[in-house]
Amino acid sequence: MAAGDCALIASSWKNWADAESTARWDMLALHAATPNPFFESWYLLPALRRFDPKGEVEILRLEHGGELVALMPLARRWRYTRWPLPHLAAWMHPNCFLGAPLVAPGHERAFWRAFLDWADAHGGPALFAHIAQLPLGGALADSLFALGNEQGRTVALVHREERALLQSALSPQDYLQQAVNGKKRKEYRRQHARLSEQGTLRVERHADCTGLAVWIDHFLALEKAGWKGEAGSAMACADETELLFRDALLAAGKRNRLERLSLTLDGRPIAMLATFVAGVGAFSYKTAFDERFARFSPGVLLQLENLDLLNRNGLDWCDSCAAADHPMIDSLWTERRAIGRVSIAIGGAARRGAFERLVGLELARNPTGIAAPAT
Repeated sequence: MAAGDCALIASSWKNWADAESTARWDMLALHAATPNPFFESWYLLPALRRFDPKGEVEILRLEHGGELVALMPLARRWRYTRWPLPHLAAWMHPNCFLGAPLVAPGHERAFWRAFLDWADAHGGPALFAHIAQLPLGGALADSLFALGNEQGRTVALVHREERALLQSALSPQDYLQQAVNGKKRKEYRRQHARLSEQGTLRVERHADCTGLAVWIDHFLALEKAGWKGEAGSAMACADETELLFRDALLAAGKRNRLERLSLTLDGRPIAMLATFVAGVGAFSYKTAFDERFARFSPGVLLQLENLDLLNRNGLDWCDSCAAADHPMIDSLWTERRAIGRVSIAIGGAARRGAFERLVGLELARNPTGIAAPAT
């Protein structure tokens, strides 16, 4: 679909896995107004290969004067939560922690306008469009709500939550002092001292590929040995997720987009953290710790070392990617990032009428924290 010198093109992701396409994709990602490593080629393509081998997921891309200015993976879903409601959705999977399309600065409204025009014409049986895990409060979300108002189109924020964010001009030491009370800081010092008595305790940081393959092996084994392994949710519990983890970390490492942090005891890792870097932001991807040392809180001690991100040149913030009200990270990081699920009316009058009734029922059942931002 084209409007002026803009064109929105949809095709199977398999048509966007070649070197030329990914080079354009990577260039867009480097300058995206809202960074999202989970929609970058080096993470999204391995995920699609593992979870959509038939190529049913489409890549929607907006071209402006021959330049790629926006990109979003799109799926046609037949269920919405537990209900049989067909809809269009930004494609995500359980190990994708942000649903923000990659959009060049200044093209946010043009992208949403092109996407909604396309959805109106090509929605098929879909009753509405849905974007999950959309960061709120920035130009990307604000332009969507503003466009909805302009077009008389319902854009409903059906769920809102806040998750921990690290963003401060303070030094790591000063940040810890203002975030955690003296009694708790004393307890962390005691745990560190007691853990140090168990052997040689070291902190290891890497921002390159040094020893990365071995590091990945150690992480997968550590995570699977804990409660996630017992619950079947560790990355190594399924071939698809293990291979995604390996592929993504290796690809991020080669691009200098990976921060690794380990707490080792006598050379053996007892807590590990992988963080992706995207533009001026960072994203805590996966963490694991040895539960045999749980009384020393190695995961917390590692996060205290992770406050060193505040000193990293070029980084303005780090998204925890954690669930809202996470008991550990919420107690250490005092800032919050608002994330929402947004449902959007598409199609003609009859379809929009059905959507209005559906979204009304959803908001009536779950009104807490839901309010469309003022425009």
